[in-house]
Amino acid sequence: MNRLKDKRTLITGGTSGIGLETAREFLREGARVAITGRNPETLEAASKELGSEVIAITSDVGEAGAQKKVAETIRQVFGTLDVLFLNAGIVDMRPLEKWDEAGFDHSFDINFKGPFFLLQALLPMFNNPASIVLMTSINSHIGMPNSSVYGASKAALLSLARTLSGEMISRGIRVNAITGGPIATSVYHKLGMGEAELKTLQERIPARRLGTPSEIARAAVFFAADESAFTVGSELVVDGGMSNL
Repeated sequence: MNRLKDKRTLITGGTSGIGLETAREFLREGARVAITGRNPETLEAASKELGSEVIAITSDVGEAGAQKKVAETIRQVFGTLDVLFLNAGIVDMRPLEKWDEAGFDHSFDINFKGPFFLLQALLPMFNNPASIVLMTSINSHIGMPNSSVYGASKAALLSLARTLSGEMISRGIRVNAITGGPIATSVYHKLGMGEAELKTLQERIPARRLGTPSEIARAAVFFAADESAFTVGSELVVDGGMSNL
């Protein structure tokens, strides 16, 4: 407990799944938390669950121009920022022939372009030291069918952990990545996967189960906490061994 005591943190996509569980975990560790979400209803529900001390910011992560408004809100409520968890993302799986330019742009806007410009907008507010954690995916490493655009967008985000870690360490800002495997969230139902398909997926994982949002959240706590002060430009793979096959 209190590994993140009084650290000012921002979690994007904090209304459900990994983002919501990470917000819970950060609060348990003593952090001051702000979350973003696109849907006002789910944002309000998350805010009620997490408590009145949490700052809820309505924002579409895919709109690059809107990220300055998020940064300004953080400046007003926190003044400075200790931890940023870039978690918000979209999973759109299609075979190559089904992609069009609009769908391609939508995935990259949400998974890479918006997070990039939010990070840029927040740059003047980061404390020294500070920690940035990027939520990526094993689809940037493995050749899963229908994941061409999704995998590429997450690979672009993963690249930032390496390039920006070298660029920003002189400011006292550490950048690291969590690369997640299949995690038990609502995303699989949104993709239209039934119980049989989920069972087949689990059989491909050496651990023989899906991961839990709390397992990602605890990894995020590690990167956010002072105990990882010498961990820079690293990738922590949390996938039950799936990417080792």
